[in-house]
Formats: sequence, structure tokens, C-alpha cells
Amino acid sequence: MKFSILSVLGALAVVANASVLTPPVLPLAVRNPYLSTWLADARKNPWDHWPMFWTGSTFGFAIMAAVPDTNSVYPLLGRPQDFLREKDGSYAVQFPKYNGATFDASTTNLTYTISSPKNGDEVKINLSFLSPITPTSTFRQALPASYMTVHVEGTLNVSVFVDINGEWVSGDHNNEITWELGKAEASTSSESDVKFWKIARRFPQHFTEHADQAEWGTLYFTGPADVDHQTGEAVSLRRYFAKHGVLNNHHDHSYRKMFDNEPLFAFAKHFKLGGGTKSSPKKDSTLFTFALIQDPVVQYASARGLTQMRPLWSSYFFTPEEMLLYHYNDFDTAAALASDYSEQLAKDAFASGSQDYQDIAALSARQVLGATQWSGTPDNPILFLKEISSNGNFQTVDVIFPAFPFFLYTNPQWLSYLLEPLLEHQLSGQYPNNYSMHDLGYHFPNATGHGDGNDEYMPVEECGNMLIMGLALANAMRDNPRPAFIRAAHTTAALPLGPRTVETRSVDDYGMDLRWEDMGTTGSKAAEKWTMRSYPLWTKWTGYLVRESLIPANQLCTDDFAGWLANQTNLALKGIVGIRAMSDMANLVGDTADAAKYRRIADDYIAKWQDYGISRDQTHAKLSYTWQGSWTTLYNLYADALLCFHIPENKPPLGTSRFWSSKQSPIGDDSEATSKSTFIPERVYKMQSDWYHNVLQKYGLPLDQRNLQTKSDWEFFAAAVTSKKTRTEILQNVARWVNETSTDLPLTDLYQTEGTGGFPGVSFKARPVVGGHFAFLALERACGGKAMEALRYLDESEPAVINVQAALEADMPDGLDSDDPSEL
Repeated sequence: MKFSILSVLGALAVVANASVLTPPVLPLAVRNPYLSTWLADARKNPWDHWPMFWTGSTFGFAIMAAVPDTNSVYPLLGRPQDFLREKDGSYAVQFPKYNGATFDASTTNLTYTISSPKNGDEVKINLSFLSPITPTSTFRQALPASYMTVHVEGTLNVSVFVDINGEWVSGDHNNEITWELGKAEASTSSESDVKFWKIARRFPQHFTEHADQAEWGTLYFTGPADVDHQTGEAVSLRRYFAKHGVLNNHHDHSYRKMFDNEPLFAFAKHFKLGGGTKSSPKKDSTLFTFALIQDPVVQYASARGLTQMRPLWSSYFFTPEEMLLYHYNDFDTAAALASDYSEQLAKDAFASGSQDYQDIAALSARQVLGATQWSGTPDNPILFLKEISSNGNFQTVDVIFPAFPFFLYTNPQWLSYLLEPLLEHQLSGQYPNNYSMHDLGYHFPNATGHGDGNDEYMPVEECGNMLIMGLALANAMRDNPRPAFIRAAHTTAALPLGPRTVETRSVDDYGMDLRWEDMGTTGSKAAEKWTMRSYPLWTKWTGYLVRESLIPANQLCTDDFAGWLANQTNLALKGIVGIRAMSDMANLVGDTADAAKYRRIADDYIAKWQDYGISRDQTHAKLSYTWQGSWTTLYNLYADALLCFHIPENKPPLGTSRFWSSKQSPIGDDSEATSKSTFIPERVYKMQSDWYHNVLQKYGLPLDQRNLQTKSDWEFFAAAVTSKKTRTEILQNVARWVNETSTDLPLTDLYQTEGTGGFPGVSFKARPVVGGHFAFLALERACGGKAMEALRYLDESEPAVINVQAALEADMPDGLDSDDPSEL
């Protein structure tokens, strides 16, 4: 099969070439918590460092180019030059011109130029890493595999060498590994045969990790059937290629530990470009893939008990080899779907913020999904999530919550798959507390639950999170759950799935998700059914919030690194908004009595909250009701706008927008309503917007007055509900941080807003919470596209100039206030 890779890469480059930010680390092959390979120190040459796992540990992954015309070998990725002789009569080690990296939501491109001093001939090499985000095809998103295309153009013959080592399959260097070379033949003449290296631990240990790497699973490194292959000891293998420009197809069968005479697994491809001219250079390309096959993927305490969960792809294919062959030959469709998403995201993010925001959103997308693992069946998918780097918890609610704007924008149905294991487990009665659980297990991949109820104590936090996400999802389902960036079905060129292990009603014969109408229902019916199924949980959690959220007891919030604190203003707000959300959910399922009850309570609480939580001079929200002279970033205000509570209730029905083709109003909207009030008064939004303008630091908006650290997810939540000027200021400062930060691991969400923008002692990295960077985009899609419009009043005046020190001093106690909640 001849791939149309050149045209696809050209389409991808339209977006990728526009990237202007220079983050410290870039994703290469990032698909799940265990297939997660990154370009380290991405501001420098790719051959200065080895690629790394998300933890920062190195991966053996090297790429070189050999050019006969210059009798030289050129390192492109990793440090293969450390294994070569600097002075060898048969070859020389030189370095190419590195043209830099570009990226979009699914792709990272590394480009190089190699020139011949003899006649000025040159070859350009593009290493294009594609981990496709395909919201219109959950089936493709669930394939645990990533692409790398080597694209060459020029007038010089060139051979490209790629190798990997055993570090891809174990975090313990003392483990023995085994390997074999395999082949898979295509079933039609329009598809390509492939060969693959198959690498695994000799004695795998299911559901165990070492240094956060999986200790079970098989790595498949796949290329076209016509490439050279070779396995052997690292020094001799790399030197053989440097000397000959080819591999000898030798297979070393001596299994051993990964660093005992370090075995490498390599492919090499020769490109004949000689004879081309500068005005008409020759072009060619070849495709490689990386896949980590685990079956089962996790163990999960489901309603039927502790279950070993199989990967979602196993519902479509009988063997890993069938899946790998399909994935390889499906490149054109996967790349086109990913390009659709990347291009629309770029347009939406640019329109919503700026070029900087476009890059930040693109940089965040693969990181979100890199923490997930797909399971379930085609009609009932499940999306598992690891709390990467902070503590490894399984399905942490307050990690899903900051990430959920990404899912609302990208594909709301994926959010339902993410919430499903939490709902099923708690509906089955396996969790004993009367509030929402914090997580499904102490450490991924073991979702063994907390039958003793002794999970991390964040009851108000998690109840509020679940109710807010529940209503946001129901709103999205009711309106239009289809991603907004669909332009074409891409079925004309897509490969048919062929025989499957199960039948499905939700996926077509080409692996594309079907619409509600195609499945014989509507979004409104689906939203009502989904909400009603878990109604006992929604009411239980709301009851807890009614009792405990107005004046929160001493407890943790999601920012647990900051410690325990009573009377948290921002936490109370989340709980109260959660109660208000329950009113709309009750309306959705027809329980008007519950709807009215919870609405009355929420209205009462929000009035009291303003008395307790806002400073005496009305300039800012306090960190805690009883902490006078404090301030906080009130990021939970975002939920009020996202759920459409900030839109006056007597406004006419919402119209269409660039995001939605249908009309949406908040669930429970009553056209006869006469109240002109919003739930949280507009003055609170204006107050916080002005305050942020005055406390902003070099690299962003601190969380509160205690120190200068911040979390980028909450910065975007907060910025989304500010004036355009304040939002732009925050965004510009975060973009400056991306360019200048001294952090050296996959994008952190916790950093210092001054100094070098480094880690504040705790080194969070690669966490899915960067899905919060999509807060602007999710809000623009909410309420029929009118959520942002309802905040335009914030732009009617310039931000107020506030003397921060004076405002904090003015709030200091001068006697006991009768409204102090500590007296209650």
C-alpha cells in the first residue's frame, strides 16, 4: 500500500507550524499512563538528551541518519553518539541542523536539515509523532498505539535508523526481558504487510508498577515489511549501522536483563533521493508504530465484584496482531480525524484567547488522555484514569473535576465514561460513607475501592464536584453531545472493522461513533435516563452538602498540598453550587418537589455565603470565613457560569452560536419565570475580576495570600469568568511561564509565579488536570453558546485599581463581628 502520508503531514503542518510557545518538554508517543514517551529539554537539540518517561526517567529510544554522500552518521534523537567511535575511518559523526519543534493537539514534529559540503545537496528530515485524538471515533481513541512517520525530502540518499530498548516494558533494570520478531500480512492488496519487534518482561507481574511503569504488558514496535531489522548489543548494533548504513537482519535470541549487554531492537529504512534537483527534490516517507498491549488493563471493584478488566480494543479484534495491523493501515483515517480536531481546536482557542492560548490548549490535550486507559465494551465503554505523579490514586474525583472542561469541549460522552466506574461502584453499595468517595483505589491500576470508608477525606469537595459535573454532562447530552468540530465522516477511505468479538449498536462498520438519532433515541432522553439511574447518589450527596457545605468543617479541599482548613470560602461555594445543580437535575427527571426544595436552600445559602466569605470592604473573597486579611482565587465561581446560573432567568430562549446548531437553555428553565436575579450576583464576578488584576504576578495568579504558588488549571477556571482585559493578562503571564519556566518535566500544574517559575517543592508533572486549560472553550459552548455573552458586562469598565495591602488591613478584626460563622 502506498500511504498518502505526504498530504496528511502537510495538512497537519498547517496547524503544527503555527506553534510559538517553547515548553520545556513535548509529548512524543503519549497514549496512556504506561505508553508515555516525551522529548526531554525540548528547547535544546533532541540529541542532547534521551527521551523520557513521564516521571523523568530515561527511555532507550534513538534515531540516526546515515548519508553515504558525506560518509557520516547524524544523531537525531537520544544520544546514540555516545556509543559511536568519534574517530573511525569508515564513518564520521556529525550533527544536523535542527530546525526546531512544532506541535498541535495530536502531533509533534521535529525537523532537521543535512547538507553535503561537496555540491550543496541536502535532505530535510521530519520526525512526525502522532498520538491521534479522535473524538468522533472512540474506537480509535481506545487503541493503545502511537504513530511515528519519517518524512524525507531532498537530493541526498539517506538511511534512517530507529531503535528502542527494554526500558519501555519495565521500570526495573534488573528484570529479564524476552523478544521476538513477528510479521503480519495484510488481507487486501490495498493494505501493507508489517513486521514488528515484540518485547516483554520474561516474568510479568499483573497490576504492579515499578517507578510508575507497568510490570506487565508487551511492547510492539512495528514498521513496514521491507525495512531492515536487527537486534543485538547496543554498541555493536549502533556502530554497525553507522559503518554500513543498513542493518543485517540478524536476530539475537539470547534473552537477558535489559542492561546486560544491553539488547536493542532496531529498524532501518533506506531512502533513494539522489537524482532529484533543488527545484524538484524527491520525497518519501515510512511509518512506524509503538503499541503497549496489556490484557487485562486494570482490576476494578465493579457491581459484580473485583473484575479484571479487558481493554476496549479486545471487543473489536481477536488478537493483538489483528489490532496492530488495522492500526497501522488506518493511519490516513486516524490522521485525518486528528487533523479535524487539531484544526478546529486551534481556531476556537485562537478566537477565545490568542495564539498563546491556542498553543497551551494544544500542548495540554495529549497530556489529559495520557492519564487514561480504555476498557468496557463498544456499547458501554469505561474510561479509567490515573492520578499521575501526585499519588497515583485511581479515578480521583478532584482530579477528574479540573480536567473535565477538556472532555466537555472534546466529547462530552467521554466524561460519562469517566464517571461511570465511580457511579457503578457506589450504586452497588461498596462504599459506606454518606458522601462521595475520593477515589476508587489507593493506587492505579488497582481499583479495589475503600470498603472501610477510609479514603482521603474531602467530603464537601467531592460531593460538589460530582454534582457539578453531573449537571454539566446532562446539559451537554440534552443539547448536542456531538463534538463541534465534525466536518466529514471520513468513512470513504476508512478501513472496515471486519469480524468483531461482540456486536454493537453505537459504532458503525468503520469505527465511527453513531449519533443519538442513529441509536433510536434523543439527547434529552439520554440525559434523563443517565441522571435518573444515579438519582439516589445525587440526593445522598446533596443531603450531605445541605448539612455541611455552608460552614465547612476542618477538612481538605482539592488543593490538599495546602493542608487542612475550616470555613473555606471557595470550598463552601462549590458545595452551594452543587446544591443548586441538584435543583436542575431534579427538574430534569420530573421531581419538582426536590427541585423547589434544593433551589430554596441554595438561594438561602448563597446569600449567607456572601456575608461570611466576602471582605468587609467588598473588594475580594477571603480564604476562610474567619481568616480576616486573607484572599483567595475563587475558581469555583466558574461552575456557576458553566451551569448557566449566571444568566437572568427571564431572558428569552438562547439562540445559536458558532459552537451549537441547536438552542439550549439551562435544564429546568421555566419560560414563565419572573425572577430577574442570577444565582451569584454579578458584583461578585466583577469584584473578583478586579482583584485578580491587582494581585497578578510575573507568571500568573497565585492561589491565595499564603505564598506565590499557583495551579494552572485553577488559573484558567478563574480567568474564564473575568473581564477580557484580566483574562488576557492572566493568559499572557501563563504563556510567559511556559516559555521561561525552569521546570524540566512534562507540563506541571503547580508552580511558583515569581523567580524562575519552578516547582514549589512538590513536583507535579504530566497530570491530567491540565484539562482545566480548556475552561474558556467549555464555557463558550455552554448555555447554547451564550455563557460568555452573559459575562460581557465585565468589559464595560476598566478593572478597578485596588491598594491590596490596604484592603487586607481594612479587613482585619476590630472586634467580634455578629455575622462571624464561628459564633454559629
